[in-house]
Amino acid sequence: MNFGEKLKQIRTEKNLTQPQMAEAIGIEQSYLSKLENDKSVPSADMFQSILKALNQDANDFLKDIDKKILQGPLKQIPEVSNFLNTSIAVKVHSVKKWLLSSAAACTLGFACMLAANDGIFFSNNLYKYESMGVFLADEPENIFDQYAKILTLKVSAKLIAGEEFSKLLAEFETKRKRPVVVEQNRDQGTVYYQNVDGGRRKFELTNVRHVLAMPNKYLQFLGGVLVFCGILGFFMEWRLRKLQPT
Repeated sequence: MNFGEKLKQIRTEKNLTQPQMAEAIGIEQSYLSKLENDKSVPSADMFQSILKALNQDANDFLKDIDKKILQGPLKQIPEVSNFLNTSIAVKVHSVKKWLLSSAAACTLGFACMLAANDGIFFSNNLYKYESMGVFLADEPENIFDQYAKILTLKVSAKLIAGEEFSKLLAEFETKRKRPVVVEQNRDQGTVYYQNVDGGRRKFELTNVRHVLAMPNKYLQFLGGVLVFCGILGFFMEWRLRKLQPT
């Protein structure tokens, strides 16, 4: 919209004729006609008189006028110059805010993906523990490796017969020697113990392997989404800046 079009629009909205509006401003009707037809440019004092006569705020009056028109001869008017400077400041602030938000999204996204990959919050190590069986309170921890030797020594000492040896060993193998394998993300050291019915179990670490934990998969996905949104934000800001008139 041109300056003259805006002036005429306000006059029409107020139901004023050119003579009435010219009288309110304190100018000739012919001069008002030139202003409305953009054949003349108001001076700074004249612009203030127009705003006062129309009871208009400078920013409200200027906001609908084409920026290219304002950057022409009208720029000499202080109110126009201030309006343009304010518009630029607002635009720069908006661009900075958009770019900072996009940069923050990218940074947070990369941080999430790195944290997921390195297992900072949730371990990516899968610890495998094995337990041979349940040992009693009065038995040594290595009873499962030594039981057959103990029975052999008893046979040698003639404390038990060969048939009883076979019976005791078979009973031990079926009832007491019950291997259990546990895989978990928590590191409990090379050995840990667990109380169970009838005694205790000794779990020994046998293997550690790297597996991306499910929480880290979600964290990695979230990081990817944030990075994508950040890059999209940079691209959209660039496209909007190219499409917007200077």
